[in-house]
Amino acid sequence: MDYFRCVKPCVESEIGKLEYVILHAPGKEIEHMTPENAHKFLFSDILNYREAMSNYKDFEGSLRKVTNVLTFKELLIDAIGDEEVRQTLVSSVCEREERPYLKEVLNGLSVEDLATVLIEGYDNAGLKERYILPPVPNLFFMRDAAFTMYNNVMVSKMATDVRDRETMLWNTIFKYSHIIDVEAINPVDRYARNGMGSVEGGDVEIARHDIILSGCGARTSQEGVKAILDHLRSLGGTRHLITQELPLEPDSFIHLDMVFTFLDKDRCMAYKPVIMNSRFKTTHYEVNGYNYTKVRDEDNLIEALDKLGMHLEPIFCGGGDDYYGPREQWHSGANFFSFAPGKVLGYARNYHTIEALNQNGFEVLKAADVASGKVSVDDFKRCVVAFEGNELSRGGGGARCMTMPLRRQAVEW
Repeated sequence: MDYFRCVKPCVESEIGKLEYVILHAPGKEIEHMTPENAHKFLFSDILNYREAMSNYKDFEGSLRKVTNVLTFKELLIDAIGDEEVRQTLVSSVCEREERPYLKEVLNGLSVEDLATVLIEGYDNAGLKERYILPPVPNLFFMRDAAFTMYNNVMVSKMATDVRDRETMLWNTIFKYSHIIDVEAINPVDRYARNGMGSVEGGDVEIARHDIILSGCGARTSQEGVKAILDHLRSLGGTRHLITQELPLEPDSFIHLDMVFTFLDKDRCMAYKPVIMNSRFKTTHYEVNGYNYTKVRDEDNLIEALDKLGMHLEPIFCGGGDDYYGPREQWHSGANFFSFAPGKVLGYARNYHTIEALNQNGFEVLKAADVASGKVSVDDFKRCVVAFEGNELSRGGGGARCMTMPLRRQAVEW
């Protein structure tokens, strides 16, 4: 990891060429889920560990061919190598989760074993509950609990307590890691006057250096949106926040990136029944530091961006078909991750969406071929790297959810 010393985060768009990204492969923590507790951990199904890892292999392998990959566990081990940091984190976790009796046990573990336990849980099969310290099975959805905005990383204020440990681990990494040099901000804690509200990274997208998008629904509240707005005010200059109301159900609509993602400077993926439906409110906030705020309603997200000089041609999830669209959106068919302008990753299982991309000039590449080096993304102007996701998609997230970009190159608009 010496090669990665002191990475300075900077993300000013969703599509700039990716320089550093953080990943976490789904581990044994997902085997904690049962039909009885899956809903508690925000899953609508239980995942098979071996199948999920098989799906993930080519996804990660493809990213390693195109950028620098850091792993969450390596960063955590680096951060807690300091004894004082380690003891502080153990105390905080045990107090937050009401398990003070575990402090001595956890502090007696090696650094590597402690990092494993904090992710995979502390197993005690002799008890009624298998895990005396629960695992964090949502962790492989990196984007929810942390996201990079300009030169800061934002640690989310999660909508549910079950994911609190993820934010504690992220805070420890960003504060004490020798690998990342950054200030971490929790926008709700810093800006919300009453400390209420929630913001999750799946709802926040950086369209351009001066334009931020935010979903507003089950996971990001109005108070959370106001906190993001206050952060933009603090940066000075003219900036725009465009919010998109999301349906509160079903669960497949939990974040903006489940219905809208950027593909290129002039292309986006959209789920038509939400993004093009005036029933779901789109609001444009324009700020100039603390000088003024202008607020206006917009017809839809794409038209709002068009007025700001971002002319996007939407490609619709499921090809815009009334039948295939909802089926594929359910399995994250609108959730793509761009690693360079016009070059994206997404699930191969969403056939009609992939075909719509192909018809719009995106060459379809198999992730296994990219990961093995058989095919190079550099040979194509636009491409979609399609990876197997029959198991991963059952977790309720896609390629964007599973990535936490740290650095992107600037885009020439």
